[in-house]
Amino acid sequence: MTSSLLSLITQIDHNFLDRNGKALPAPTDVSARAQWLHEEAPYSILAHGTGADPHFIYANQFALSCFKYGIEELLQLPSRLSAAPQDRSERERLLQDVTLHGIAYHYTGPRIDKHGNTFTIYDGVVWRLSHPDGSPFGQAALFWSNELERPAWYTGVK
Repeated sequence: MTSSLLSLITQIDHNFLDRNGKALPAPTDVSARAQWLHEEAPYSILAHGTGADPHFIYANQFALSCFKYGIEELLQLPSRLSAAPQDRSERERLLQDVTLHGIAYHYTGPRIDKHGNTFTIYDGVVWRLSHPDGSPFGQAALFWSNELERPAWYTGVK
C-alpha cells in the first residue's frame, strides 16, 4: 500500500470519526487499520473530490469488486456515473444534504457497475471530507452490498 493511499484512507477514517463520533467499523483486534480498511473491509468505502463534476479519488477493494472497475479506471470516473441517469437526481439530493449537514445515514438505493448492471447499496453513510484546516476536499461513503448480513463485530455506526 502506497504512503499516499495510506494517508488518504486515514484521512477518510478520521473525518468519519469527527462527523459520526465513531471510527469506520472494524474488528477491535485489527493492527494495521488503514490496510485492513483498504484490503479487507466487508463493505465499500468510496470518496470523490470537489468540483462541478467530481471524480472518484478513493475506492477500497470491496467497492472495486461491487463496481467491477480496476482502480485506475475508477479514479478517472466522475462519481455521478456510479448511478444510472434516472437515479442521479436522488443521489444529488443526498450529496446536497451531506454538504449542508456534514453526514447522512441509512441510504439505500440503486447503483450501476462498469457493465451497466444494477445493484443495490444498503445502509449507506455519506460524509463530508475536510482537511485539518477545515477546507473541504470531497465526500466519502460507506455502504453494504447485503441488506441484512453484517459481521459479528459490527455494532452499527450511529
